[in-house]
Amino acid sequence: MINPFELSSVSNDAFREIFQSMTEGIIVVDREGKVLVANPIAEQMFGYEKNEISGMQLENLLPARYRSKHFSFRDQFNNRPAPRRMGMGRDLAALKKDGTEFPVEISLSYSQANGSFIAIAFITDISLRKHAEEALKQGEEQLMVYATELEKKVEARTKDLNDSISSLEKEVIERKKAEEEARKALEKERELNELKSKFVSIASHEFRTPLSTILSSISLVEQYNVKGETEKITKHTQRVRSSVNHLTGILNDFLSLGKLEEGKVDLKLESIQLSGLFDDVKEEIKVLLKADQHIDIAIQSNAMTVESDSRILRNILFNLLSNASKYSEQGKAIRLNATLKGQSVEISITDEGIGIPQEDQKHMFDRFFRASNAGNVPGTGLGLNIVKRYVELLNGNIWFSTEHKKGTTFFVSIPKLP
Repeated sequence: MINPFELSSVSNDAFREIFQSMTEGIIVVDREGKVLVANPIAEQMFGYEKNEISGMQLENLLPARYRSKHFSFRDQFNNRPAPRRMGMGRDLAALKKDGTEFPVEISLSYSQANGSFIAIAFITDISLRKHAEEALKQGEEQLMVYATELEKKVEARTKDLNDSISSLEKEVIERKKAEEEARKALEKERELNELKSKFVSIASHEFRTPLSTILSSISLVEQYNVKGETEKITKHTQRVRSSVNHLTGILNDFLSLGKLEEGKVDLKLESIQLSGLFDDVKEEIKVLLKADQHIDIAIQSNAMTVESDSRILRNILFNLLSNASKYSEQGKAIRLNATLKGQSVEISITDEGIGIPQEDQKHMFDRFFRASNAGNVPGTGLGLNIVKRYVELLNGNIWFSTEHKKGTTFFVSIPKLP
């Protein structure tokens, strides 16, 4: 019988050890398609016991629908052998011992052993990657559905607007009033169109990056799982968790903006002890902080309270602290302070980050605006706009001071009593 290990220039024992420890499935067959040997990964992949694949016909590892054509493919490879990938542009499937199919990638090579031709198949189970690709595809399709629905709503509103204008034009006495209303409505429609375009552009970009990270990490976890490398598996599961948190932040921004645009944010005033609120927010944001970053809290009095909406105030603090972390390096401190100023409470969030360039400062609360030095830091440009509108709902004010490349402090002043 042909000994495939003799095709190596190194010792049989060394080559056998390499063959057994490969993370890809490897099957060696002769010219007639008879399996000479399969490594442990291939046996596990196909669900067979040790050495059970040896002696089988390769076609028995293929779904029945592929077998008749495979004979001719094998003859072609035998007659004109060359290293290559199988099934370029097509999905390939293999058959387990229990009859279930699974998607694979296959690369072919060949050699001589004891003067006889042998073919070598390198096989990778890509089930997890296929599932991830399908999830990514479904996400993109759903995003397009949302964009289409939004466009239809804009078209419907535009049609209603045109009908209203036609009707108003007939009423001469109300002509000026109608023209003014139409102008305002058209401006609103233009804003909706801009919002739709920016939403599709930003969401498509911001969703694709973390989804691609998730897809890549899943593929790597699959390989490290075979090797039992738990430290690397933990690293990539943390990358997946970080990407999911990023996606959640994006969705929260768009949901918050939608509610503010529609005027659906109602205030629920209650007595809030700031020390407890600050501690809760600090605990919640820990998972988002960079390595060795920490939040230092200083409150003028631990008994300091305000009559406000705790949900909205929590969102304001979480957004500003998240920005302070994102735009600061690892190991930097973030300070969260509160002092009493007359009948108001002034809250400040200070970082030691990149600061805000002079030319960008007047636009920092604009919707979809991002500073020119934001670089690759992820974000939608909605956070500060949402924070400002939340502060205004609480009858408060927000402003900031900054020094380029040295840090920024955001100040939020809200009334102690409504």
